[in-house]
Amino acid sequence: MTESRRGAPQARNLELALTLLVLGGAAPAVAVSLFSLWRTDLPPELRWALTTIVVGVWLAAASAARQMAVRSLNLIANLLGALREGDYSIRGLTARSGSSMAMVMREVNDLGSTLQRQRTEAVESTVLLTHVMEEIGVAVFAFDPTDQLLLVNKAGERLFGKSSADLLGSAASALNVDEYLSGDSRRLVDRSFHGRPGRYEVRRAMFYRDGRPHHLIVIADLSQALREEEQAAWQRIVRVLSHEINNSLTPIKSIAHSLRRIVDRVDVFPRQDEVSQGLSLIEDRSGALGRFLRSYAQLARLPKPQARPFKVTTLMTRIVELEKRLPVSVARSADIDLVADSDQLEQALINIVRNAVDASLETSGSVSVGWRTDGDWAEITVDDEGKGLPDTSNLFVPFFTTKPNGSGIGLALSRQIAEAHGGTITLMNRAGATGCRATIRLPLTQK
Repeated sequence: MTESRRGAPQARNLELALTLLVLGGAAPAVAVSLFSLWRTDLPPELRWALTTIVVGVWLAAASAARQMAVRSLNLIANLLGALREGDYSIRGLTARSGSSMAMVMREVNDLGSTLQRQRTEAVESTVLLTHVMEEIGVAVFAFDPTDQLLLVNKAGERLFGKSSADLLGSAASALNVDEYLSGDSRRLVDRSFHGRPGRYEVRRAMFYRDGRPHHLIVIADLSQALREEEQAAWQRIVRVLSHEINNSLTPIKSIAHSLRRIVDRVDVFPRQDEVSQGLSLIEDRSGALGRFLRSYAQLARLPKPQARPFKVTTLMTRIVELEKRLPVSVARSADIDLVADSDQLEQALINIVRNAVDASLETSGSVSVGWRTDGDWAEITVDDEGKGLPDTSNLFVPFFTTKPNGSGIGLALSRQIAEAHGGTITLMNRAGATGCRATIRLPLTQK
């Protein structure tokens, strides 16, 4: 607005100068013409008529020149104003070829075409960048100079378990990420986001918007990638072990069975009972070892979840009824409609409830289960009153177990099932009470 006010007097001065220039340029010729006219012997009436015509043509020419310049300048101003307002579709009419006005119109039109093409490319690039940010698996946050959140993608929403509407405008300190706005631009941290402990890589960068510095924070969950690599490694190990050991166990079991039958048919054989018992033991242990390996093979052959809608109350009631060693109490709450593979989740929850009962039986404690919704997530908890967990770092490692007769497969398989559904499973000692709490977080709908 200020520039327009400054430009108006300048335009009026230019118009006045142009008018005076045209009048001044023709003034000598008009003066000579009038002087010569009034020196003639023409009648006075004719001389006044010719004088009026000369002066009228002089003034009309000056006015026409002024109007032509004003129209041209107004046309250019309107075109440039439209470009300034972002309307790049307006084009100026082409003037007479070869004229200066034609050259100006051509340049203005080319400028409009260039700006329109650049805006289209910018819009397309912005849309592409938006889609990329929404689909990448790392959380992206942008903070303004006052450390208020300006931008967050879907991964950031999942990290904090809140929607963008709830997160935008929040202070970095309220999100507990203010420490990442300064210091090292790249660091590894072990912390918990929305009840999900893990290892994260945090990167910080700076960008400028409206000439003001802003902060960009990128948080990548390394735990998930590490677990996937770990899981792939265990699956390869299990496949190799299963293949090699089964190739040896099958003939051992078959030969032991055949030899035992031969010994049983012989009437007299030295130490026949001992030999028969030894061969039976070899046969039994070979079969047990084969079944043991087949249970581990579940890690390598877990099928893709077949999502179907079901009610959490029905699932949990069925799981609780399966446990006969110890009554499991149910903290009743509002039912939840979940879309997931109920068969796989049932197997995971059976493993967790069984572990809770095993722990509680050692201390004559109790076990309780419950569920609730948290935004777009469903949370299922299993609480026991056992001795608690001395170390949680190896709980989900295949083959690791703290029970004398455990196989070390239950928790690893349960976590694999939860993560296959896009969820998580955590085990933590209960705050202010004895025992442990297992929590399964699952999205309400599968994408």
